[in-house]
Order: sequence, then structure tokens, then C-alpha cells
Amino acid sequence: MALMLGVTTAWAQAPSWASGLSDTAPERYTVVRGDTLWDIAGRFLRHPWQWPEVWRVNPQIANPHLIYPGDVIYLYDCNGRPCLGLERGQNVVRLSPEVRRIPPREAITPIPLEAVQHFLRDHRVVDDPESLEELAYVVAGDDRRIISGAGDRLYARGELAGGARYGVYRRGERYVSARGEFLGLELESIGQVRLERQEDEIAVLEVTAASREIRDDDIVLPLEARELEREFLPRPPDIEVDGRILAVPGGVRFAGRLQVVALDRGRRDGLAPGHVLAVEQLGEQVTDPRTGELLRLPGTRAGLVMVFRAYDKLSYALVMRATNSLEVGDRVHNPETLLAQVAR
Repeated sequence: MALMLGVTTAWAQAPSWASGLSDTAPERYTVVRGDTLWDIAGRFLRHPWQWPEVWRVNPQIANPHLIYPGDVIYLYDCNGRPCLGLERGQNVVRLSPEVRRIPPREAITPIPLEAVQHFLRDHRVVDDPESLEELAYVVAGDDRRIISGAGDRLYARGELAGGARYGVYRRGERYVSARGEFLGLELESIGQVRLERQEDEIAVLEVTAASREIRDDDIVLPLEARELEREFLPRPPDIEVDGRILAVPGGVRFAGRLQVVALDRGRRDGLAPGHVLAVEQLGEQVTDPRTGELLRLPGTRAGLVMVFRAYDKLSYALVMRATNSLEVGDRVHNPETLLAQVAR
């Protein structure tokens, strides 16, 4: 699992000793199994996404992009600003007459991947829902059953070509912006099938796996080759982003730490995996006692989210910090920089 760590060119904006470090930042920290990049950054920095701005590595280390349990992250002065360096941990192996297999060390991950892997396996987004009408769909199960499971045979109408294995999906939430623009249609994975044969427009399929019952009109699509992006680093977006939490997948309205949220901004808006956004809850709407006007009170900082999958018009992000329960409609925007805070 590669973990990409960069060095920003905007050194002038790097955190200072006074304002950038956590009040409890250690001089040295030994990485342990279960750590993530976000966890380690949070031990040293007030804002974990500023990790790349203080990260320095020993050029003699063959692959500095990988951090392993047992490695030591240390803090030192770098021309008047804090820097973080890396010392490789030493694996001690006792020799014996027996030949033993030593499993390779596994590098730490940027975020808790288990929090999003299940979600990514079971969800995908299509930008053009009308195109689904041209795709294959389930028309019947074996013995005229309308519900099928693993080991059953089912029939789909449509041409299946290009492979033997396919996914079965059910239409999920239709994402629409506050302005009414269609942003994407969520497809929920139901199971996987194997193509036995194609006879004219009818495909005969064997169900190899099913998380739920497969029903008539479920969609059959080629399995998506999706590998979770592992080489991203926490950082603010390169351009100004101002959006909203569009939904909390699962049919709920609120989200807490390590839950997934859908955002109404995507690649076309400059978002990419690793981008960190601040969440602001809208202030209460009140009536001016003198004029009768409706006034919106200032918003409240509520947390941080980190994008892990970006589509063209929307993104999925993981809640990394939540001081309040995040809600559909909450604003997301670029996190406040240290320079902006110092200028106040």
C-alpha cells in the first residue's frame, strides 16, 4: 500500500513553531500498527492536512513514500520552522536452524481504509441515467422465480459482451443539486453473476454472489475495475470550493466521524482524492425584531471531511472530524489556513 507524501513549494505558508504545531506534539513518535497518516499528522499538527508542508525525508532512504510500523517520526528545526523527519525502524530477526517465512511489512494507510472499502465495493455513480435504459436488465429467475440468490440461474435481456463476469445493481438515490441540476445516479451492488451463454437478446447467467435478493429489472453491468486510491495525501483543494453535503448514503440525514457523505462538488469543480474540506453548519434563521427581515446567523464550524472518490459532478468523502453531527445541506469549503488565522 503506497503512501504518497509530497513537499509543497509554498514553503512561505508552512506552519510555524508557534501556530502550526499541536500543543501536545511529541519530539519523536514511533509508528504502530493501526496508525494512519491522518492520525500521525494530528499528533504533531493542529491541522493534519498540512503534513506535506513540514515533511522532510532522509534522501538516503530508498523509498521514503512508505511508512511502516516501527518507523520513527521526529520533530526538528528547519531554518526556523518545524520539520518532520523519518528514521527507519530496524527489524530484528533471530536466526535458527529452521527456515521461516517472514511476512512483508505493510505500510500505513492515509485514512482508515476499512471505513470506505465496503462502501466503494457496493456503490457506483453514473452521470447519464438515460443510458441505463439501453443496458441489460434482469427479466426472470430460474423456475419463474422473481427473486434469486447465490447458486441460482437468472435471465437478462440485452447484449452482454466483453467478459464472463458481471455485477448486478439496483437504482439508488438520484442526486440533484439545490438548483435542480442532475449530478448522478447511485447504483447499489446486489451481487455478481457469470455469463453462461447468450441466445439472441437473452443472456443466461449464474449467480455467483449476492448480498441481497436479485429481482426483476435489476441492472447487469460489467464489473468496474476500481482500486481504492491509496496514493493521496491530505491537502486543501487547489482552487476555491464552496458546496454542500448532498446526502448521507444509507437513507439517513445525519453523519458522524468515519461515516461517508456525498458532496455536490466533483472533478469539474477541482476536487480530487485527498482534498480536505471544512464543514460549516448554517446559522439559525431569525426575524429582525425591528424591521421584520429574515436574518441568517453566522454558521458554526462542525468538522472536516476528506474526499476519497471524485466523480465529474459529485464526490464521496469520509468524515474525519465532527464536533457536531453533520447534516444534509451543511456547507463545505476550503479549510481555513494558518495565515488567515494569524491575520485575525
